[in-house]
Amino acid sequence: MDIRKISIGPDYKGGAMHYLVGQEVLNSNYTIHLIKHYRESNSIKIWIEKNDEVVLWKEFTSTMPISIEYNINF
Repeated sequence: MDIRKISIGPDYKGGAMHYLVGQEVLNSNYTIHLIKHYRESNSIKIWIEKNDEVVLWKEFTSTMPISIEYNINF
């Protein structure tokens, strides 16, 4: 199932960081390309893109509170 958005941090509304596929980051130089959960390492990785280049930007482990929102296609 595709992840659409993740929120990192204990306070979802107050202090969490929110990352959304398609969101511009790094002074609008890159766009979030993919958010993926890797079961073998129990981590979430955020991949970003600029032009045709896709690179790993961030990785979060299970030690941080993470809220995941999946893409729901009806």
